[in-house]
Amino acid sequence: MKLKATFISKIVLLTICTYYTGTVLYAQDKQDLSLEKIWYSGEFSPKYPNSFKGMADGETYCLAERKDGYTEVWRYQIKDGKKLEMLFSTNGIKVNENPINMSSFSFSDDENKVIIKYNVNRIYRHSSTCDAIVYNLKSKEFNTLPNQIMYPTISPDGNHIAFVSDYNLHFMDLRNGNDGKVTDARKITNDGIKNKIRNGFVDWVYEEEFGMDVGFFWSPNSQYISYYKFNEVEVPEFTMDVYGSLYPRKETWKYPKAGEANSKVDIYIYSIVSGSSKKCETTSDADQYLPRMHWNLNSSYLAIQRLNRHQNKLDILKANPVTGATSILYTETNQYYIEIHDWIPNEAGDWLHLSEKSGYNHLWCLDGKSNKEKQITKGIFDIGEFYGYDDKKGMAYFNAGKDVATERQVFGANIKNGKLTQLTKGAGWHNATFIAGFNYFLDNHSTVSKPSVHTLFASNASEIRVLEDNSKLTEALAKYNLGETAFGKFKNRNGTDLDYWILKPANFDASKKYPVLFHVYGGPGYQTAKNSYGGSNYLWHQFMAQKGYIIITINNTGGGAQGEAFKKKTYLQLGNYETQDYIDAAKHFGGQSYVDASRIGIWGWSYGGYMSSNCITRGASYFKTAIAVAPVTSWRYYDNIYTERYMRTPQENAQGYDTNSPINHVKELKGNYLIVHGSADDNVHFQNALEMMMALNNNNVPYESAVYPNKNHGIYGGKTRLHLFTRMTKFILENL
Repeated sequence: MKLKATFISKIVLLTICTYYTGTVLYAQDKQDLSLEKIWYSGEFSPKYPNSFKGMADGETYCLAERKDGYTEVWRYQIKDGKKLEMLFSTNGIKVNENPINMSSFSFSDDENKVIIKYNVNRIYRHSSTCDAIVYNLKSKEFNTLPNQIMYPTISPDGNHIAFVSDYNLHFMDLRNGNDGKVTDARKITNDGIKNKIRNGFVDWVYEEEFGMDVGFFWSPNSQYISYYKFNEVEVPEFTMDVYGSLYPRKETWKYPKAGEANSKVDIYIYSIVSGSSKKCETTSDADQYLPRMHWNLNSSYLAIQRLNRHQNKLDILKANPVTGATSILYTETNQYYIEIHDWIPNEAGDWLHLSEKSGYNHLWCLDGKSNKEKQITKGIFDIGEFYGYDDKKGMAYFNAGKDVATERQVFGANIKNGKLTQLTKGAGWHNATFIAGFNYFLDNHSTVSKPSVHTLFASNASEIRVLEDNSKLTEALAKYNLGETAFGKFKNRNGTDLDYWILKPANFDASKKYPVLFHVYGGPGYQTAKNSYGGSNYLWHQFMAQKGYIIITINNTGGGAQGEAFKKKTYLQLGNYETQDYIDAAKHFGGQSYVDASRIGIWGWSYGGYMSSNCITRGASYFKTAIAVAPVTSWRYYDNIYTERYMRTPQENAQGYDTNSPINHVKELKGNYLIVHGSADDNVHFQNALEMMMALNNNNVPYESAVYPNKNHGIYGGKTRLHLFTRMTKFILENL
């Protein structure tokens, strides 16, 4: 059922006794939230099945149990939840006489060995270095790997392990000799050097915008390792100061901004038998991308995705592992851009993949022999997450907002006829983790106001058992004065229906007028108005509702789950239609009898900070107050893969870049503006905030600012988030 944009206030009699303070009427047995509890105490942190992994037998799973100073990993039966055996424990494992504090673990394909990672040091969003050991589950012995390596990965046959160290790719033999030690590491590459050549892992912009970091992959037969080589020499460098010492140190890395030179990327295939590498023929040049590679199941070829710089033409290259020669298996073009997805091989030699070429993001199957293609799923909906394919049943699995764009359900699709089977129920957001064999999956289900529930299901949609329901958190939240969140739609100036949710104070009185605080992100393919639990942000919005604010977010033009035309309408002019939509939302809600149209504010982070900055400038007549956290203030300052996907280069589209940049609209700012940034933001550089401040200064426009030294794009650590949201709350209370 679709909710209309009208809301009925519900009055719940919690107790006979109430008390009145000022204009706020509270139930006596309810409490108010505090910033300390939301942003520092950990009291409201949801729980998850700890390190849940489905096992290769398809009938069991494992969970990690934290003990006093060590971790145990246990195997459980799926059907009855029986605790079967302890697979391993870090208790007693010492390296150089020091106990290890496990961060994560991963099994070999045969599950006879496990890689245990510890001393993990994050680099960027996905990448990190770690210390690691390989633990033999049968002999209970372990082998130590070199210090601070990246991506230790055991070969499918369990005989070798590959990893990255000092910008080079290595592998080691895991077959024990008489001394029970692994043999010395062998270098596959030896030319790696910081900010010049990297082997086996990707550069900053690939990691951030293609959602990847590992840059090498074992073939299924364990005979080959395919790997990336990035030549970053021609890519401009970005430098930032890191504080905390008498002389701040400089951090420098390669960051290609819009219109600037990219890394030259090649793919090689290393033969374990011959000990040599073959370069794949990808017609390498700096103006193309190689965002994915996948081995087919019998290791006869490597499928390489090749994308042109405009990102509107995708080739799938078929690379011979012996010669490196390639042929084109598939080509797709788009008048806008093509989203990158994993391609999944099946036993028949076909490839399953997602594409928007029908107008919606659907599942397609490419015949690996004839190169003919078939569309599997159809309809007016977008597939969200594609989980995989079951060869035996001929079923593919994914989630989608099929009937309600603001929600997700898990589905199975018959490959032959496209028939859909819905595997989850209950309004809200479902995300699945399938177990080997695809007979079972773990469902992560939440709603906008209810924390996640983690339930095991059979693939025939029958519920097996709840692993974690977060009942204690739900009970704890029930003790607080929380308002209800309702969903609805309104029409923008172009007559398009836009989804939104609205959070009203628990003591909402329709006869009064309330200030409104919009929450915005607004970026391509994203949704903020979704029926999914928002964690600390949700609770902070409830906190602000307790202070007397109505909180609203909308799914603006350019957002996800509503087809290609809706998402790609913003092409070449990011920020234009999105800003119009929020201005239209301010007009719409400002016209409601319960809203004070003179007190409408907006806040956002990253793309949302860009949007809030646009709204307080270009929408100055409608927004009184805005907060921009870590905002992009000109797309000229952001990376090229993301920006050019939607805008092409500044050289091709200068008007699109500059017309929608808030820096060029500072003279229009009338209200209250707070800009916040971390000085060590490797993603949206601090430069964005400083350039905005300079423009404001040069035009004598008042504003407030907050800088978080040595903090990255997330601005977190210790009490940092508490400090940030205390600052934001004070600014809103004083200015809205």
